[in-house]
Amino acid sequence: MNHQYQKDISGCGLSGIINAKGERFSGSVITRSIRSQHDRGNGLGGGFAAYGIYPQHKNLYAFHLMYDHHTAQEKAESCLRETMFVHHQEPIPIMPTEKIQAHPILMRYFVLPAITDEEKKEMETLPVTEDDLVVRRVMHINNDIDGAYVFSSGKDMGAFKGVGFPEDISDFFMLGDYHGYIWTAHNRFPTNTPGWWGGAHPFTILDWSIVHNGEISSYGINKRYLEMFGYTCSLFTDTEVVAYMLDLLIRRHGLPIEIATSALAAPFWQVIERCENEDRELLTAIRMVYGSALLNGPFAILFANRRGLVGLNDRVKLRPLVVAKKGDFTYMASEESAIREIAGDVKEVWSPIAGEPVIASMEDHD
Repeated sequence: MNHQYQKDISGCGLSGIINAKGERFSGSVITRSIRSQHDRGNGLGGGFAAYGIYPQHKNLYAFHLMYDHHTAQEKAESCLRETMFVHHQEPIPIMPTEKIQAHPILMRYFVLPAITDEEKKEMETLPVTEDDLVVRRVMHINNDIDGAYVFSSGKDMGAFKGVGFPEDISDFFMLGDYHGYIWTAHNRFPTNTPGWWGGAHPFTILDWSIVHNGEISSYGINKRYLEMFGYTCSLFTDTEVVAYMLDLLIRRHGLPIEIATSALAAPFWQVIERCENEDRELLTAIRMVYGSALLNGPFAILFANRRGLVGLNDRVKLRPLVVAKKGDFTYMASEESAIREIAGDVKEVWSPIAGEPVIASMEDHD
């Protein structure tokens, strides 16, 4: 028998849950789902994103930061005091476990952006929003303050991640004590980037969060394209570009999700040529305008913001993704077993086709 080593190309596990009516549920639920995909990771990264967990601060941006040392913390907090109104700050509650002892300094800050004199002058000629200012603060800290990393910056949401299996990360951050209406989770099997606390998924900007199974072979092109719009990619992983690309296309350029996903996972030219006239013209325009936003390589991603959860495969479907619906809940995961573990007997289950998004939106949610 041939025992020659073969690379496992299907690693990494994803799971996501949304309640369309905004009913919040414990993080223990998503933990059970991602735990059932334990063998899809290798202990070098696990993480979660949760929405609706800070109702008492829902109008403030929740900055989650990790620091390698106290000098980084002092510099970042000085930056926050100069550029933000800090309404509240505290250590992120943790419970070190047998499996996770060493960790960065973990803090959270509930803030609103202050406007500098230079930005006031800029606003006289250019439209600059509150969200734009927050993105600038995040980029500055992550790129210019050594040892400091903003790993979450949205309103009424938060990311929790680190080095370890996701069930251990959940215990470490005591996620069973949090309640949200959207949860995503990731079990990491890094293939060509290091396993470190900042490199675990999800990646976020504002209230966008993304978890990803696969590889973005177009990373270099995507990174250079994003840099034209002021984004900096400094976290040593290809997935970072997807979070920023979503913010650029949907928030800044105002594209509907269906159009944005058509840019990220654009059909092949031969497919576009066979479309009806209107569809062909639209898809051609998307590829011409947003060619540098195209994500090449195998991927399955779940991305969320406070308005919903979206699942998307690459245009060849080289990574698994399963979706199910039951009542007000929509479930997405790498394996059907991860859905049945928490949803039981679900009858509406399917695998999305290549490049076609599954969009689960909140009902009348601001």
